[in-house]
Amino acid sequence: MLDVAGFRRALLRWYERQKRDLPWRRTDDPYRIWVSEIMLQQTRVAAVIPYYERFLERFPKVEDLAEAPEAELLRAWAGLGYYSRARNLQKAAREIVSQGGFPREYEAIRALPGIGDYTAAAVGSIAFGLPVAVLDGNVMRVLARIDNDAADIQAPVTRGRLRERAQELLSVRHPAAFNQAMMELGATICLPKNPQCLLCPVNGNCRAAAAGTANQLPVKGRKAAIQRVSRTLLWVERVEEGVHQVLARLVKGFWELPDAEAVVNAEWTQRVGHFSHAIMNTVYRFEVVRASAFLMPEGYEWVTLGRQVGSPLSTVTRKAQRLFSRP
Repeated sequence: MLDVAGFRRALLRWYERQKRDLPWRRTDDPYRIWVSEIMLQQTRVAAVIPYYERFLERFPKVEDLAEAPEAELLRAWAGLGYYSRARNLQKAAREIVSQGGFPREYEAIRALPGIGDYTAAAVGSIAFGLPVAVLDGNVMRVLARIDNDAADIQAPVTRGRLRERAQELLSVRHPAAFNQAMMELGATICLPKNPQCLLCPVNGNCRAAAAGTANQLPVKGRKAAIQRVSRTLLWVERVEEGVHQVLARLVKGFWELPDAEAVVNAEWTQRVGHFSHAIMNTVYRFEVVRASAFLMPEGYEWVTLGRQVGSPLSTVTRKAQRLFSRP
């Protein structure tokens, strides 16, 4: 049987000594903690840090974010991807301002746009000391190995059981440190492949380590098949008074190049190159072709790159633009 008290002590002592110095760990401001948690969804810590620091320089308070024009918000977010996160962040910021401040109860935090169970638990425990356990991929991996649990963690019943287990283990006296320690353990020691069991502070309380099954856990159901899609983008350019302009249209706040089929009677003049771009389980292969257009497609306009009339380029458009700067 797991020694819960010993597990908590060992984990918290290790975290106090070994935790990484991350910018969002130097504050108890719920706004800044919340921004970090949203950015860290689907994005590595090392990639998030510079974005986080720049974002908070531009929007240091929740009121600044609530009042920002969407184009400015998207420029600050550009490169992080999954732009619905940024839009929901602003929607929630406006609700927070209208409520007169950041909510302090779990259910009220959970009710904000773009916030799920994990984010509500993380912000609530770290900013306000709420005794609610977090459950993300790192924590599920730690729990599955501690209990040598070979059930499919993608199954709702397994997730429900792991959530209850996380809550049982939570240190009610130190919920912020405990939740961060569990996530830190999964991110730095209890790794998906080749877990560092000899360095693990709770090795003596881990059934998978004792059974030699850590590398086989957690068990995940079959991954969705990768879909591969090929598309051709047209780079239709004109020079007016010495200024280069490209045909593009606004899609969800970003300038995007036209697909080949969007420009009627386009004349292809040069294949420039290609690049890949992944979204979830779909991998796109974009070929970029320089072309001339005889008819302006509906919804498109001439855009001066570098001065995009207040709106940023999409990631795909920026990747296409880079092809022209290659030697």
